[in-house]
Amino acid sequence: MKDKRILYVSSEVVPYLAENEVSLMSYDVPKMINDQGGQIRIFMPRYGNINERRHQLHEVIRLSGMNLVVNDLDMPLIIKVASIPKERIQVYFIDNDEYFKRKATFADEEGVLYPDNDERAIFFAKGVVETVKKLNWVPDIIHVHGWLAAMLPIYMKHFYKHEAMFSDTKIVTSVYGQSFDENLDLEMINKVKFDGVPHESVADLETPNYENILKASILHSDAVIIASENVSPSLTKFIESSGKPFLPFAPKNAFAEAYTNFYKTMGL
Repeated sequence: MKDKRILYVSSEVVPYLAENEVSLMSYDVPKMINDQGGQIRIFMPRYGNINERRHQLHEVIRLSGMNLVVNDLDMPLIIKVASIPKERIQVYFIDNDEYFKRKATFADEEGVLYPDNDERAIFFAKGVVETVKKLNWVPDIIHVHGWLAAMLPIYMKHFYKHEAMFSDTKIVTSVYGQSFDENLDLEMINKVKFDGVPHESVADLETPNYENILKASILHSDAVIIASENVSPSLTKFIESSGKPFLPFAPKNAFAEAYTNFYKTMGL
């Protein structure tokens, strides 16, 4: 994997958030590729419960200052960056006071999902792509982790489909066990369609629950990794019947070789 460029886009990454399946794999996989001599970048949201001082986040002025349109509203994009200690891995944080300046990630202290999680996901996807364009860093693979990052494949295949710099970039989506039971805002599909995404491409978002959001992401990905033992049978069956190359679940002690070989099947 030496010198191959892989962009990791995740809703959660340790050490910035608590350990769970998504946050741990979003650290372990990039570290593995970094150790193999690959070039990596990690993007995640800058939630309000991330301690900026402890983790030494700082704003990158040359990348900040752009406005992104979400559902016909201009939302300022702020980019912050930090380095994971001892690993020489840079992490870029997508920030916006309206969407991310809260003391939790996805739900309030009562456990109720934030009503604008759908817009946060759209903003995150656009923010990642616009920042990568400014960096002029062309990834061979974009590897997506976590449901808040699941809009990225959709926007890459529609909203950014004419961006020449991504013409050879492949998208891999890792699918994890279900992390919420409710629906996101039922207007989500209309907010995505506002950006020129055809209805038939995201019809699953008519009911924007966890499984349907992942289905829409899978349909717009080039390959899929089953990253958890706890993926529902119905979602597993959907992946298996999607016609996409997919990697079955690999346990912790075997994922490195499995993921590396899977990347190589995509032409790396």
